[in-house]
Amino acid sequence: MGESEFDVIVVGCGIAGLSAAVTAEQHGARVAVLERAPMEERGGNTRYTESFWRMKSADAVSDDFEERFAANAGGWPDPGIVKDAVLERENQPRVLRSLGMVDPNLVATLAEEAPKALQWLQSFGVTFDFLPTYFLSQSTTRMGPVGGGLALIEALGGYADARPGAIRFFYETSARSLIVDDAGSVAGIRAMGPDNAPFDLFAPNVILASGGFQGNPEMLSRYVGPLSQFIRPVSRGGHYNRGEGVAMALDAGAAPCGDFGSFHAQPVDPRSTDIEPVVLTYAYGILVNDAGKRFTDEGPAMVDSTYEVVTRIIMGQRNGIAFAVFDAGLDDVENWSIAVRSRVPPFEADTLEGLAAAMDIDSDEFLATIEAYNAACPASGDFQPLRQDGLATRGVEPKKSNWARPIIKPPFRAWPMICSNCFTFGGVKVDERARVINTDGDPIPGLYAAGEVVGLYYRVYTGATSVMRGAVTGRLAGRDAAG
Repeated sequence: MGESEFDVIVVGCGIAGLSAAVTAEQHGARVAVLERAPMEERGGNTRYTESFWRMKSADAVSDDFEERFAANAGGWPDPGIVKDAVLERENQPRVLRSLGMVDPNLVATLAEEAPKALQWLQSFGVTFDFLPTYFLSQSTTRMGPVGGGLALIEALGGYADARPGAIRFFYETSARSLIVDDAGSVAGIRAMGPDNAPFDLFAPNVILASGGFQGNPEMLSRYVGPLSQFIRPVSRGGHYNRGEGVAMALDAGAAPCGDFGSFHAQPVDPRSTDIEPVVLTYAYGILVNDAGKRFTDEGPAMVDSTYEVVTRIIMGQRNGIAFAVFDAGLDDVENWSIAVRSRVPPFEADTLEGLAAAMDIDSDEFLATIEAYNAACPASGDFQPLRQDGLATRGVEPKKSNWARPIIKPPFRAWPMICSNCFTFGGVKVDERARVINTDGDPIPGLYAAGEVVGLYYRVYTGATSVMRGAVTGRLAGRDAAG
Protein backbone atom coordinates (compact mmCIF):
# COMPACT_ATOMS: atom_id res chain seq x y z
CA MET A 1 0.00 0.00 0.00
CA GLY A 2 1.50 3.34 -1.11
CA GLU A 3 1.91 6.50 0.95
CA SER A 4 -1.34 7.91 -0.43
CA GLU A 5 -3.35 4.70 -0.18
CA PHE A 6 -5.43 3.67 2.83
CA ASP A 7 -8.30 1.38 3.75
CA VAL A 8 -10.33 4.20 5.30
CA ILE A 9 -10.11 8.00 5.09
CA VAL A 10 -11.72 9.97 7.91
CA VAL A 11 -12.44 13.65 7.39
CA GLY A 12 -12.47 15.43 10.75
CA CYS A 13 -10.94 14.89 14.16
CA GLY A 14 -13.66 15.54 16.74
CA ILE A 15 -15.38 12.80 18.70
CA ALA A 16 -17.00 11.44 15.53
CA GLY A 17 -13.80 11.36 13.49
CA LEU A 18 -11.60 9.95 16.23
CA SER A 19 -14.20 7.33 17.17
CA ALA A 20 -14.36 6.30 13.52
CA ALA A 21 -10.61 6.23 13.02
CA VAL A 22 -9.80 4.30 16.19
CA THR A 23 -12.63 1.81 15.63
CA ALA A 24 -11.52 1.21 12.05
CA GLU A 25 -7.93 0.67 13.23
CA GLN A 26 -9.11 -1.75 15.91
CA HIS A 27 -10.81 -3.73 13.15
CA GLY A 28 -7.60 -3.95 11.12
CA ALA A 29 -7.80 -0.96 8.79
CA ARG A 30 -5.05 1.49 7.86
CA VAL A 31 -6.54 4.93 8.36
CA ALA A 32 -5.88 8.51 7.23
CA VAL A 33 -7.37 11.38 9.25
CA LEU A 34 -7.71 14.86 7.72
CA GLU A 35 -7.99 17.75 10.16
CA ARG A 36 -8.25 21.45 9.27
CA ALA A 37 -6.90 22.61 12.66
CA PRO A 38 -3.30 22.28 13.81
CA MET A 39 -2.58 19.36 16.12
CA GLU A 40 -2.74 21.50 19.27
CA GLU A 41 -6.31 22.55 18.40
CA ARG A 42 -7.60 19.26 17.04
CA GLY A 43 -10.96 18.09 18.30
CA GLY A 44 -13.49 20.45 16.73
CA ASN A 45 -16.45 21.32 18.91
CA THR A 46 -15.76 18.34 21.15
CA ARG A 47 -12.59 19.89 22.49
CA TYR A 48 -14.54 22.80 23.96
CA THR A 49 -17.71 21.16 25.26
CA GLU A 50 -18.50 19.55 28.59
CA SER A 51 -19.92 16.66 26.57
CA PHE A 52 -23.03 15.69 28.50
CA TRP A 53 -24.80 12.50 27.49
CA ARG A 54 -28.56 12.06 27.91
CA MET A 55 -28.26 8.93 30.06
CA LYS A 56 -29.64 7.73 33.38
CA SER A 57 -26.72 5.33 33.94
CA ALA A 58 -23.71 3.95 32.13
CA ASP A 59 -26.01 1.20 30.86
CA ALA A 60 -29.04 3.12 29.63
CA VAL A 61 -30.13 6.35 27.97
CA SER A 62 -32.58 8.66 29.74
CA ASP A 63 -36.20 7.63 30.11
CA ASP A 64 -37.32 10.41 27.78
CA PHE A 65 -34.71 9.74 25.06
CA GLU A 66 -36.84 8.37 22.23
CA GLU A 67 -39.85 10.46 23.29
CA ARG A 68 -37.91 13.71 22.85
CA PHE A 69 -36.54 12.65 19.47
CA ALA A 70 -40.05 11.72 18.34
CA ALA A 71 -41.34 15.13 19.43
CA ASN A 72 -38.62 16.88 17.41
CA ALA A 73 -38.59 14.59 14.38
CA GLY A 74 -39.40 17.16 11.72
CA GLY A 75 -42.61 19.01 10.95
CA TRP A 76 -45.62 17.11 9.63
CA PRO A 77 -44.38 14.20 7.48
CA ASP A 78 -46.82 12.50 5.12
CA PRO A 79 -48.52 9.72 7.12
CA GLY A 80 -49.20 7.79 3.94
CA ILE A 81 -45.44 7.44 3.49
CA VAL A 82 -44.35 7.19 7.12
CA LYS A 83 -46.69 4.25 7.85
CA ASP A 84 -44.24 1.95 6.08
CA ALA A 85 -41.47 2.76 8.57
CA VAL A 86 -42.45 -0.40 10.46
CA LEU A 87 -41.15 -2.49 7.53
CA GLU A 88 -37.59 -3.77 7.29
CA ARG A 89 -35.42 -1.25 5.44
CA GLU A 90 -35.07 -3.36 2.30
CA ASN A 91 -38.86 -3.60 2.07
CA GLN A 92 -39.50 0.10 2.56
CA PRO A 93 -40.42 2.18 -0.49
CA ARG A 94 -37.54 4.23 -1.85
CA VAL A 95 -39.33 7.51 -1.13
CA LEU A 96 -39.40 6.64 2.58
CA ARG A 97 -35.77 5.50 2.70
CA SER A 98 -34.67 8.92 1.46
CA LEU A 99 -37.30 11.02 3.25
CA GLY A 100 -36.00 14.09 5.10
CA MET A 101 -37.15 13.09 8.58
CA VAL A 102 -35.57 11.43 11.59
CA ASP A 103 -35.45 7.68 11.07
CA PRO A 104 -36.87 5.96 14.18
CA ASN A 105 -34.59 2.99 13.50
CA LEU A 106 -31.57 5.30 13.71
CA VAL A 107 -32.82 6.76 17.01
CA ALA A 108 -33.31 3.24 18.35
CA THR A 109 -29.76 2.40 17.25
CA LEU A 110 -28.43 5.47 19.07
CA ALA A 111 -30.25 4.39 22.23
CA GLU A 112 -28.89 0.87 21.96
CA GLU A 113 -25.33 1.81 21.04
CA ALA A 114 -24.79 4.78 23.39
CA PRO A 115 -24.03 2.63 26.47
CA LYS A 116 -21.62 0.54 24.39
CA ALA A 117 -19.88 3.69 23.16
CA LEU A 118 -19.63 5.06 26.69
CA GLN A 119 -18.13 1.82 27.96
CA TRP A 120 -15.75 1.71 25.00
CA LEU A 121 -14.53 5.20 25.88
CA GLN A 122 -14.04 4.07 29.47
CA SER A 123 -11.63 1.42 28.15
CA PHE A 124 -9.33 4.31 27.13
CA GLY A 125 -9.27 5.63 30.70
CA VAL A 126 -12.17 8.10 30.47
CA THR A 127 -14.35 8.34 33.59
CA PHE A 128 -18.06 9.21 33.31
CA ASP A 129 -20.16 10.52 36.18
CA PHE A 130 -23.20 12.65 37.03
CA LEU A 131 -21.34 15.95 36.95
CA PRO A 132 -22.58 19.47 37.77
CA THR A 133 -24.00 21.35 34.79
CA TYR A 134 -24.61 25.04 34.14
CA PHE A 135 -28.34 24.34 34.64
CA LEU A 136 -29.53 25.10 38.15
CA SER A 137 -32.14 22.37 37.71
CA GLN A 138 -32.76 19.79 35.00
CA SER A 139 -35.74 18.21 33.25
CA THR A 140 -33.83 15.05 32.29
CA THR A 141 -30.80 12.97 33.31
CA ARG A 142 -27.28 13.67 32.10
CA MET A 143 -23.85 12.07 32.51
CA GLY A 144 -20.51 13.43 31.31
CA PRO A 145 -16.84 12.57 31.08
CA VAL A 146 -14.62 13.92 33.83
CA GLY A 147 -12.56 16.55 32.03
CA GLY A 148 -15.26 17.21 29.42
CA GLY A 149 -14.89 16.71 25.70
CA LEU A 150 -11.17 17.47 25.90
CA ALA A 151 -10.72 14.27 27.91
CA LEU A 152 -12.30 12.31 25.04
CA ILE A 153 -10.05 13.95 22.45
CA GLU A 154 -6.91 13.35 24.51
CA ALA A 155 -7.80 9.73 25.21
CA LEU A 156 -8.62 8.73 21.64
CA GLY A 157 -5.99 11.05 20.14
CA GLY A 158 -3.35 9.61 22.43
CA TYR A 159 -4.26 6.10 21.37
CA ALA A 160 -4.04 7.09 17.70
CA ASP A 161 -0.75 8.97 18.15
CA ALA A 162 0.81 5.81 19.55
CA ARG A 163 0.00 3.95 16.30
CA PRO A 164 1.47 6.09 13.51
CA GLY A 165 1.78 3.11 11.21
CA ALA A 166 -1.93 2.43 11.37
CA ILE A 167 -3.42 5.92 11.80
CA ARG A 168 -1.85 8.82 9.94
CA PHE A 169 -2.91 12.41 10.61
CA PHE A 170 -2.87 15.18 8.02
CA TYR A 171 -3.16 18.43 9.98
CA GLU A 172 -3.99 21.87 8.58
CA THR A 173 -5.59 19.96 5.73
CA SER A 174 -9.13 20.17 4.42
CA ALA A 175 -11.10 17.82 2.20
CA ARG A 176 -12.40 19.53 -0.92
CA SER A 177 -14.16 16.84 -2.94
CA LEU A 178 -14.79 13.13 -3.19
CA ILE A 179 -13.08 10.96 -5.76
CA VAL A 180 -15.72 8.65 -7.24
CA ASP A 181 -15.00 5.87 -9.74
CA ASP A 182 -16.96 5.06 -12.88
CA ALA A 183 -19.10 2.55 -10.98
CA GLY A 184 -20.31 5.24 -8.55
CA SER A 185 -18.22 4.00 -5.63
CA VAL A 186 -16.12 6.28 -3.47
CA ALA A 187 -12.41 5.97 -4.22
CA GLY A 188 -10.78 8.72 -2.17
CA ILE A 189 -10.55 12.41 -1.32
CA ARG A 190 -9.13 15.47 -3.05
CA ALA A 191 -7.54 17.47 -0.24
CA MET A 192 -5.91 20.84 0.26
CA GLY A 193 -2.86 21.03 2.50
CA PRO A 194 -0.92 23.99 3.91
CA ASP A 195 0.03 26.76 1.48
CA ASN A 196 -2.90 25.86 -0.79
CA ALA A 197 -1.18 22.66 -1.91
CA PRO A 198 -3.64 20.14 -3.37
CA PHE A 199 -3.15 16.38 -3.19
CA ASP A 200 -5.17 13.18 -3.46
CA LEU A 201 -5.63 10.34 -1.01
CA PHE A 202 -7.15 7.03 -2.03
CA ALA A 203 -9.31 4.57 -0.13
CA PRO A 204 -12.40 2.50 -0.88
CA ASN A 205 -14.14 3.98 2.18
CA VAL A 206 -14.50 7.61 3.26
CA ILE A 207 -16.09 8.73 6.54
CA LEU A 208 -17.24 12.35 6.57
CA ALA A 209 -16.99 13.59 10.17
CA SER A 210 -16.02 17.22 9.61
CA GLY A 211 -18.84 18.91 11.53
CA GLY A 212 -21.56 21.23 10.36
CA PHE A 213 -21.37 24.61 8.62
CA GLN A 214 -21.49 26.97 11.61
CA GLY A 215 -18.11 28.39 10.54
CA ASN A 216 -19.23 29.15 6.97
CA PRO A 217 -21.07 32.49 6.59
CA GLU A 218 -22.06 31.76 3.00
CA MET A 219 -23.81 28.50 3.88
CA LEU A 220 -25.38 30.07 6.97
CA SER A 221 -26.82 32.91 4.91
CA ARG A 222 -28.07 30.46 2.30
CA TYR A 223 -29.78 28.10 4.73
CA VAL A 224 -30.46 30.05 7.94
CA GLY A 225 -31.05 33.42 6.29
CA PRO A 226 -29.91 37.03 6.76
CA LEU A 227 -30.23 36.91 10.57
CA SER A 228 -27.23 34.58 10.56
CA GLN A 229 -25.04 37.70 10.59
CA PHE A 230 -25.97 38.02 14.27
CA ILE A 231 -24.77 34.56 15.30
CA ARG A 232 -21.32 33.08 15.73
CA PRO A 233 -19.93 29.66 16.69
CA VAL A 234 -20.16 29.03 20.42
CA SER A 235 -16.57 27.80 20.58
CA ARG A 236 -13.29 28.19 18.74
CA GLY A 237 -13.69 24.67 17.36
CA GLY A 238 -16.84 25.68 15.50
CA HIS A 239 -14.94 28.18 13.39
CA TYR A 240 -13.14 25.26 11.72
CA ASN A 241 -16.45 23.70 10.63
CA ARG A 242 -16.98 25.05 7.12
CA GLY A 243 -19.50 22.51 5.85
CA GLU A 244 -17.42 20.72 3.22
CA GLY A 245 -18.49 17.32 4.51
CA VAL A 246 -22.17 18.13 4.10
CA ALA A 247 -21.57 19.75 0.71
CA MET A 248 -19.46 16.86 -0.62
CA ALA A 249 -22.07 14.31 0.37
CA LEU A 250 -24.89 16.31 -1.21
CA ASP A 251 -22.82 16.72 -4.38
CA ALA A 252 -22.44 12.93 -4.44
CA GLY A 253 -26.20 12.53 -4.36
CA ALA A 254 -26.82 12.11 -0.63
CA ALA A 255 -30.35 12.56 0.67
CA PRO A 256 -30.56 15.68 2.86
CA CYS A 257 -31.83 15.22 6.39
CA GLY A 258 -32.14 17.48 9.42
CA ASP A 259 -33.30 21.09 9.56
CA PHE A 260 -31.04 23.10 7.23
CA GLY A 261 -32.64 26.34 8.36
CA SER A 262 -31.88 25.80 12.02
CA PHE A 263 -29.13 25.06 14.51
CA HIS A 264 -28.49 24.44 18.19
CA ALA A 265 -28.78 27.90 19.71
CA GLN A 266 -27.24 28.99 23.01
CA PRO A 267 -27.45 32.42 24.73
CA VAL A 268 -23.97 33.84 25.34
CA ASP A 269 -22.34 37.08 26.49
CA PRO A 270 -20.93 38.64 23.29
CA ARG A 271 -18.17 40.43 25.25
CA SER A 272 -16.66 37.22 26.60
CA THR A 273 -13.71 35.20 25.32
CA ASP A 274 -14.57 32.31 27.64
CA ILE A 275 -15.50 28.90 26.28
CA GLU A 276 -19.30 28.65 25.93
CA PRO A 277 -20.01 31.83 27.97
CA VAL A 278 -23.72 31.09 28.46
CA VAL A 279 -26.09 33.28 30.50
CA LEU A 280 -28.84 30.98 31.75
CA THR A 281 -30.25 32.95 34.68
CA TYR A 282 -32.56 35.14 32.60
CA ALA A 283 -35.71 33.32 33.81
CA TYR A 284 -35.29 35.02 37.21
CA GLY A 285 -35.32 38.50 35.68
CA ILE A 286 -36.56 39.97 32.42
CA LEU A 287 -35.24 40.17 28.88
CA VAL A 288 -35.28 43.48 27.02
CA ASN A 289 -34.05 44.30 23.54
CA ASP A 290 -31.87 47.26 22.64
CA ALA A 291 -35.02 49.40 22.41
CA GLY A 292 -35.63 48.71 26.11
CA LYS A 293 -38.71 46.55 25.57
CA ARG A 294 -39.62 43.03 26.67
CA PHE A 295 -40.26 40.65 23.78
CA THR A 296 -40.80 37.09 25.11
CA ASP A 297 -41.91 34.96 28.05
CA GLU A 298 -38.71 34.62 30.08
CA GLY A 299 -40.00 31.69 32.16
CA PRO A 300 -42.20 29.40 30.04
CA ALA A 301 -40.80 26.22 31.64
CA MET A 302 -37.51 24.83 32.96
CA VAL A 303 -34.60 26.63 31.34
CA ASP A 304 -32.81 23.52 30.10
CA SER A 305 -35.80 22.66 27.91
CA THR A 306 -36.66 26.16 26.65
CA TYR A 307 -33.46 28.21 26.31
CA GLU A 308 -32.99 27.29 22.67
CA VAL A 309 -36.36 28.73 21.63
CA VAL A 310 -35.77 31.88 23.68
CA THR A 311 -32.29 32.29 22.17
CA ARG A 312 -33.62 32.18 18.61
CA ILE A 313 -36.10 34.91 19.54
CA ILE A 314 -33.12 36.99 20.72
CA MET A 315 -31.53 36.48 17.29
CA GLY A 316 -34.61 38.07 15.74
CA GLN A 317 -34.44 41.25 17.83
CA ARG A 318 -32.95 44.45 16.45
CA ASN A 319 -29.18 43.99 16.06
CA GLY A 320 -29.57 40.43 17.37
CA ILE A 321 -28.98 41.39 21.00
CA ALA A 322 -30.87 41.42 24.30
CA PHE A 323 -30.15 42.13 27.94
CA ALA A 324 -30.99 39.94 30.94
CA VAL A 325 -31.97 42.40 33.68
CA PHE A 326 -32.10 41.66 37.42
CA ASP A 327 -32.43 43.40 40.74
CA ALA A 328 -30.90 42.25 44.04
CA GLY A 329 -33.42 39.41 44.11
CA LEU A 330 -31.12 37.38 41.89
CA ASP A 331 -29.09 36.67 45.02
CA ASP A 332 -32.10 34.78 46.43
CA VAL A 333 -31.25 32.05 43.91
CA GLU A 334 -28.65 29.86 45.54
CA ASN A 335 -25.55 29.28 43.38
CA TRP A 336 -26.95 31.36 40.51
CA SER A 337 -23.41 32.10 39.35
CA ILE A 338 -22.92 28.56 38.00
CA ALA A 339 -25.48 29.42 35.31
CA VAL A 340 -23.41 32.41 34.08
CA ARG A 341 -20.27 31.20 32.33
CA SER A 342 -19.06 34.65 31.29
CA ARG A 343 -16.36 36.10 33.52
CA VAL A 344 -16.99 39.61 32.19
CA PRO A 345 -18.78 41.59 34.95
CA PRO A 346 -22.38 42.62 34.26
CA PHE A 347 -23.50 46.18 33.76
CA GLU A 348 -24.43 47.42 37.24
CA ALA A 349 -26.01 50.54 38.76
CA ASP A 350 -27.87 51.69 41.85
CA THR A 351 -30.72 53.11 39.75
CA LEU A 352 -32.62 51.84 36.73
CA GLU A 353 -31.73 55.05 34.89
CA GLY A 354 -28.08 54.35 35.56
CA LEU A 355 -28.46 50.77 34.32
CA ALA A 356 -30.10 51.99 31.09
CA ALA A 357 -27.17 54.34 30.55
CA ALA A 358 -24.68 51.51 31.14
CA MET A 359 -26.52 49.33 28.63
CA ASP A 360 -26.72 52.27 26.19
CA ILE A 361 -30.48 51.83 25.62
CA ASP A 362 -33.41 54.27 25.68
CA SER A 363 -34.06 55.12 29.33
CA ASP A 364 -37.69 56.19 28.93
CA GLU A 365 -38.71 53.01 27.10
CA PHE A 366 -36.78 50.87 29.58
CA LEU A 367 -38.38 52.52 32.61
CA ALA A 368 -41.84 52.19 31.07
CA THR A 369 -41.17 48.49 30.45
CA ILE A 370 -40.07 47.94 34.06
CA GLU A 371 -43.08 49.84 35.39
CA ALA A 372 -45.55 47.78 33.34
CA TYR A 373 -43.83 44.52 34.25
CA ASN A 374 -43.68 45.32 37.97
CA ALA A 375 -47.38 46.21 38.05
CA ALA A 376 -48.21 42.84 36.45
CA CYS A 377 -46.23 40.73 38.93
CA PRO A 378 -48.22 38.84 41.58
CA ALA A 379 -48.52 40.60 44.94
CA SER A 380 -47.65 37.41 46.79
CA GLY A 381 -46.56 33.85 46.17
CA ASP A 382 -43.89 31.29 46.92
CA PHE A 383 -40.82 31.88 44.74
CA GLN A 384 -39.25 28.49 43.93
CA PRO A 385 -36.27 28.90 41.60
CA LEU A 386 -35.62 25.18 41.07
CA ARG A 387 -39.08 24.26 39.83
CA GLN A 388 -41.93 25.87 37.91
CA ASP A 389 -43.54 27.96 40.61
CA GLY A 390 -46.49 29.42 38.70
CA LEU A 391 -45.63 33.00 39.69
CA ALA A 392 -47.01 34.56 36.53
CA THR A 393 -47.71 38.10 35.40
CA ARG A 394 -51.23 39.35 34.66
CA GLY A 395 -52.25 42.07 32.26
CA VAL A 396 -48.95 42.56 30.43
CA GLU A 397 -47.72 41.31 27.08
CA PRO A 398 -45.75 39.21 26.72
CA LYS A 399 -46.74 37.18 29.75
CA LYS A 400 -44.12 35.73 32.09
CA SER A 401 -45.31 32.27 33.21
CA ASN A 402 -43.01 31.54 36.16
CA TRP A 403 -40.62 33.28 38.56
CA ALA A 404 -42.23 36.72 38.03
CA ARG A 405 -41.09 39.15 40.75
CA PRO A 406 -40.86 42.95 40.50
CA ILE A 407 -37.53 44.58 39.74
CA ILE A 408 -37.31 47.20 42.47
CA LYS A 409 -34.33 46.59 44.74
CA PRO A 410 -30.80 47.79 43.91
CA PRO A 411 -28.21 46.96 42.85
CA PHE A 412 -29.55 46.44 39.33
CA ARG A 413 -27.54 44.20 37.00
CA ALA A 414 -27.70 43.25 33.33
CA TRP A 415 -25.80 40.92 31.02
CA PRO A 416 -25.90 41.36 27.23
CA MET A 417 -26.88 38.21 25.35
CA ILE A 418 -26.64 37.11 21.74
CA CYS A 419 -27.53 33.89 19.94
CA SER A 420 -24.56 31.60 19.37
CA ASN A 421 -24.45 28.59 17.05
CA CYS A 422 -23.30 25.41 18.74
CA PHE A 423 -23.80 23.35 15.59
CA THR A 424 -26.01 23.31 12.51
CA PHE A 425 -28.80 20.76 12.06
CA GLY A 426 -28.74 20.24 8.29
CA GLY A 427 -26.85 17.15 7.16
CA VAL A 428 -27.33 13.90 5.29
CA LYS A 429 -29.35 10.77 5.83
CA VAL A 430 -27.61 7.64 7.09
CA ASP A 431 -28.75 4.15 7.98
CA GLU A 432 -28.03 2.14 11.12
CA ARG A 433 -24.53 1.39 9.81
CA ALA A 434 -23.83 5.10 9.20
CA ARG A 435 -23.81 4.54 5.45
CA VAL A 436 -24.86 7.64 3.51
CA ILE A 437 -28.19 7.17 1.74
CA ASN A 438 -28.70 8.73 -1.67
CA THR A 439 -31.81 10.55 -2.88
CA ASP A 440 -33.11 7.28 -4.36
CA GLY A 441 -32.93 5.50 -1.00
CA ASP A 442 -29.80 3.43 -1.66
CA PRO A 443 -26.47 3.48 0.22
CA ILE A 444 -23.65 5.23 -1.66
CA PRO A 445 -20.91 2.59 -1.84
CA GLY A 446 -17.95 3.46 0.37
CA LEU A 447 -19.43 6.68 1.82
CA TYR A 448 -20.22 7.15 5.51
CA ALA A 449 -21.15 10.10 7.69
CA ALA A 450 -20.76 10.67 11.42
CA GLY A 451 -21.38 13.40 13.96
CA GLU A 452 -22.74 16.74 12.79
CA VAL A 453 -22.62 15.68 9.13
CA VAL A 454 -25.53 13.37 10.00
CA GLY A 455 -28.87 15.19 9.83
CA LEU A 456 -30.75 14.33 13.01
CA TYR A 457 -32.38 17.39 14.57
CA TYR A 458 -35.30 19.60 13.60
CA ARG A 459 -35.80 23.04 15.13
CA VAL A 460 -35.37 21.90 18.75
CA TYR A 461 -32.22 20.09 19.84
CA THR A 462 -32.70 16.98 21.96
CA GLY A 463 -30.24 18.11 24.62
CA ALA A 464 -27.12 16.20 25.65
CA THR A 465 -27.09 13.97 22.56
CA SER A 466 -24.63 15.61 20.13
CA VAL A 467 -21.36 14.13 21.43
CA MET A 468 -23.20 10.87 21.99
CA ARG A 469 -24.32 10.98 18.34
CA GLY A 470 -20.72 11.59 17.27
CA ALA A 471 -19.30 8.70 19.25
CA VAL A 472 -22.01 6.26 18.19
CA THR A 473 -22.11 7.12 14.49
CA GLY A 474 -18.31 7.29 14.38
CA ARG A 475 -18.04 3.79 15.78
CA LEU A 476 -20.75 2.47 13.46
CA ALA A 477 -19.00 3.97 10.44
CA GLY A 478 -15.52 2.84 11.46
CA ARG A 479 -16.65 -0.72 12.09
CA ASP A 480 -18.53 -1.03 8.82
CA ALA A 481 -15.88 0.69 6.72
CA ALA A 482 -13.19 -1.62 8.08
CA GLY A 483 -15.34 -4.70 7.63
